[in-house]
Amino acid sequence: MSSRLNPYISFDGTAQQAMEFYQGVFGGNLRTSTYGDAGVGEAGEADKIMHAMLENDRGFTLMAADVPAGMEHKPGNNISVSLTGNDDAELRGYWEKLSADGVIAVPLEKQMWGDVFGMCTDRFGITWMVDISPS
Repeated sequence: MSSRLNPYISFDGTAQQAMEFYQGVFGGNLRTSTYGDAGVGEAGEADKIMHAMLENDRGFTLMAADVPAGMEHKPGNNISVSLTGNDDAELRGYWEKLSADGVIAVPLEKQMWGDVFGMCTDRFGITWMVDISPS
């Protein structure tokens, strides 16, 4: 297998819900393991996600976990997940689902560089950029 780079997102107790949401957006196979499955973690953490991986047939991989007790969860604006391509219908479909119940920072529309681009923050606080190139 060649090398690949995958986003890995940390959540503060909502990893299961977030990853199920992303599975609804992108489809694919979601595998999760909890702290309880591994026999680790503090009291009350058994149902929190220690590792989740979503993979679909388009080659997308998204990973996530709930931060364990003792680790600070520091969401911020230092990372965005970008979806790019030229399949207008597919990318618009992702946009509609990701931006629903979220905040749109840049509406999905044609930009000065010729692509259709939009940026939103989903209901879990993750920033997504969608860029549709002309075919």
